[in-house]
Amino acid sequence: MSLYGAMQTAVSGLNAQSQTLAIISDNIANSSTTGYKTTTASFSTLVTQQTGTTSYASGGVSVTGVQSVSEQGLIEATSSNTDLAIDGDGFFVVTNADGEYFYTRDGQFQVDEEGYLKTVDGYYLMGYELDANGDPVGGNTNDLSSLSRINVEDVTGTARATETVELEANLPADAIVGDTYDTTVQVFDSLGVAQNLELTWQKTNTNEWSLNVADPTSPQDSTVTTGTTTGGPYTVTFNDDGSLDTVTPALDITVTGWTSGAADSTISFDIGTPGAADGLTQFSSDDGAPDIQLYGIEQDGARYGQMSSVEIDDDGRVTANFDNGETTEIYEIPLATFPNANGLQKHSGNVYSATTESGAYLLSEAGEAGAGTIAASALEASTVDIADEFTRMIVAQEAYSAASRVITTSDEMMDELINMVR
Repeated sequence: MSLYGAMQTAVSGLNAQSQTLAIISDNIANSSTTGYKTTTASFSTLVTQQTGTTSYASGGVSVTGVQSVSEQGLIEATSSNTDLAIDGDGFFVVTNADGEYFYTRDGQFQVDEEGYLKTVDGYYLMGYELDANGDPVGGNTNDLSSLSRINVEDVTGTARATETVELEANLPADAIVGDTYDTTVQVFDSLGVAQNLELTWQKTNTNEWSLNVADPTSPQDSTVTTGTTTGGPYTVTFNDDGSLDTVTPALDITVTGWTSGAADSTISFDIGTPGAADGLTQFSSDDGAPDIQLYGIEQDGARYGQMSSVEIDDDGRVTANFDNGETTEIYEIPLATFPNANGLQKHSGNVYSATTESGAYLLSEAGEAGAGTIAASALEASTVDIADEFTRMIVAQEAYSAASRVITTSDEMMDELINMVR
C-alpha cells in the first residue's frame, strides 16, 4: 500500500502545484489591474490514519488561495480628476445594474453617457447626496440605502444674489460743499440677473459727505428702473488724516419688487474700517481736478451659470464648478471598512462582497473611524510583485517536477515487483 500511497500523495502534489501555478498566473495577469490584491498559495498537510509505529501511510497536500485584500498598493498620480485612490483601510461602495452592493479599491471611475460615475467594469459609484448646507440628505448614514448613484451631470445651473459689496475709493478732499459725484455698482438678484445701482456722493461739510443709493436700473438701459431701493441717505465722515470715521446709519439697503421676478435683496456695503485707509478715504485728487477715484468694487453675487467641471477632494467631497465662478458640493463619498477585509468574497470586475468571515460593513467619512483617506487624481497600483511571482513559479515548477518523478519512480518499483512475481 506504501507505493500506492506514494503515488496518491504525488498526485496531490501535482494538483497543488498546478493550482499554485494558476494563482501565480492570475497574479501576473493582473499586475497592471488597478487596486488588485495579490493572492498567495497556502499549503496544508493531509494525514491518513496511521496503522502502527512501524509503518507510514502517506497523506498528501492541499492548497488554498489566501487573499491579501488589506495590503496597501502604491498610490500613483493621474491626470483624471475622477480617478480616486484609498490610502489606508476601506473600500468604495459600488452597485451593479441590478442594484446589488459590492466593494472595491479600484478607483478608476469614468463618467458615462448619462453622467454617472462608473468603474471600467460598469459598477456605479455610490455616495451621499448633500443638501444646500453640505450635509448628507437622509437618515442613517451607516445604511447602504442612504447612498445614491453619483451623477455629475444631473446638476442644474446656479446663481447667487449679491449680499455684500466691498468698495475702495477716494472722495476728493479738495471738493467744495455742494459738489456731487456718481459711482455705478453692478449687483445680481437671486435669479442671477445683473442690475445697476447708482451711488451719489455729495459733500455737505468739512470732512462730511452724504450718500444716496438710487433705485436699480437695467445695465442695457439706465432709464429703465428694475426695482425699489429702501435705505439712506447715509452720512459719511472722515478724520483729519483722511481715514474713515463714521457711517450713519449702517450702510445696508433693501431692494424690493425686482422686475425680473427675483426675491427681495438685502445688500450690505463694506466701505472700510474706521480709523484706517482700507476702504473709503478722503484725500486730495491726484490731478488737482476734484473727482472721485475708484480703486475697486467687489461683490459676492453671481450671474446664472452652467456646470463646467467636477472635482473630488481628499475628503471625498464631489464639487460641481460652474462657469460663473460658483462651486457647490453635491455628493460625499464614504468608505466601507470591515473587521476582516481578507474575508471578503472576490468577484469578477475587481469587486468584493461581504461574507460572515469579513464581518459587517461600517460606513465612514474618509479619514474617520479607522477609514483611510482619499487621494484625488490618483490610482492605487496592483500589489503584485513580478519578481516575487517568478520566484514562486520556479519553486512550483521544481516541486511539480519532483512530484512527477515520485510517480515515475513508484511506477518503476511496481514494475519490478510484478516482474518478481513472474
